[in-house]
Amino acid sequence: MRTLSPVASPYIEKILKARVYDVAIESPLEEAPRLSRRLGNRVLLKREDLQRVFSFKLRGAYNRIAHLSDSAARRGVVCASAGNHAQGVALAARHRGITALVVMPQTTPYIKVQSVIDLGAEVVMHGDDYDSALEQALQLERTRNLVFVHPFDDPDVIAGQGTVGVELLRQTGGELDAIFVPVGGGGLIAGIAVYVKYLYPTVKIIGVEPQDAASMHDSLRAGRRITLERVGIFADGVAVRRVGEETFALCRNHVDEVLLASTDEICAAIQDVFEDTRSIVEPAGALAVAGMKKYVTREGWRGKRLVAINSGANMNFDRLRHVAERADIGGEREALLAVVIPEKPGSFLRLCEVIGRRNVTEFNYRYAGAESAQILAGLALTHGREEKNAVVSALRAAGIAVTDMTDDEMAKLHVRYMVGGHARGIAHELLYRFEFPERPGALLRFLQAIGSRWNISLFHYRNHGSDYGRVLAGIQVPPAEREDFLQHLNELHYAYVEETGNPAYRMFLGA
Repeated sequence: MRTLSPVASPYIEKILKARVYDVAIESPLEEAPRLSRRLGNRVLLKREDLQRVFSFKLRGAYNRIAHLSDSAARRGVVCASAGNHAQGVALAARHRGITALVVMPQTTPYIKVQSVIDLGAEVVMHGDDYDSALEQALQLERTRNLVFVHPFDDPDVIAGQGTVGVELLRQTGGELDAIFVPVGGGGLIAGIAVYVKYLYPTVKIIGVEPQDAASMHDSLRAGRRITLERVGIFADGVAVRRVGEETFALCRNHVDEVLLASTDEICAAIQDVFEDTRSIVEPAGALAVAGMKKYVTREGWRGKRLVAINSGANMNFDRLRHVAERADIGGEREALLAVVIPEKPGSFLRLCEVIGRRNVTEFNYRYAGAESAQILAGLALTHGREEKNAVVSALRAAGIAVTDMTDDEMAKLHVRYMVGGHARGIAHELLYRFEFPERPGALLRFLQAIGSRWNISLFHYRNHGSDYGRVLAGIQVPPAEREDFLQHLNELHYAYVEETGNPAYRMFLGA
């Protein structure tokens, strides 16, 4: 044990006396075997996503409301939240039989808003971020004489979140090397850090924030609380422009480091958690795993015992599309390359031959001129950055110009979906949709089957992990050769549908 700083000394008793288990469970600490094998360390996941409101936030909210005097409780409570704290407050208020008013940013995922309403709280939507909602909540506190329940900068809230640390030490006996904790306003990491460092000062407490919401990271680096001009809202559960005064003081004395994770790294971590647990955590809930992976790689750790806090699972279903698209790039399992090849029959096939039997995840191409063709291609990687660099070197050695777009945000967000347009000066183009069994090398075999007699003028392919690959291809076939071409297609035994007359083709892609 070590001596606590003056600001932290009251917290051990407050954490041990925290009232959380009227509504919370002692969340399980589960092995993550796949992640452990990949990282070469023993990885344990603290499953706070299994709480009643799918987040740790009910611990602090309930502890605060449980400690209200009867007269204060009768006034009712108000809070500002992007969702998880709001659900904790609503549940705690319902359990105590008092009213709750929740102010939520208008950007809050629908699933969180509906959950708060289902728990019986009154909801007011205000502003585009947490700080705007906080301002409105404080105004309502005054005008309606309510009790404000802060989401992180309150001793009772911090103590409630600190019970996660109590459980971790009980579940592991303190035999840990590091605990990775998502950070928004700092309540969770402050509570865990104070308790764990008091009993086991050598256990590292490492916070993780999104790169576009680095309020604690930047504050600790500056030595004072700073206010970010803006924050990203992908990880809405930690989108806080300014950390708490109390939480900052605690973290400054008891947290070893705060790491930053990109959106792609967060998406990859969501996939990592899913592969080990078959559960889908929200972006903020995957932050700890994303940070753990970065830290282990940076430090070269092997054989350590590590805990990541899965803090929440309130994910809008439609957000999964974005997560799935970005997870492979974030996990260095996909590369996005822009290549230039001659605009002539056979050059497309030559490109695929250089790529070899690697799994192609995407091809985007549209005829633009008679000299050269620009293609945006995705490649599946099994050996990460090293393999990507090898592919780039092989393409250049073959005389194929290539630009790595894997880290280009505009390419990932927009350009990969916009490659196309009306072709100028193109003749005799037919448009077909094809299906073929999806397996390594399937695209290469498909192009070999089509052959190099006819020029491919449009090509779109995206591997969505299904049993069948789907290709949209434009092929220049002079009228005199169409009978031969159709006979060739039928001999390939690939399912196909002609789309030359499709109005979408005529409006957006046709010559």
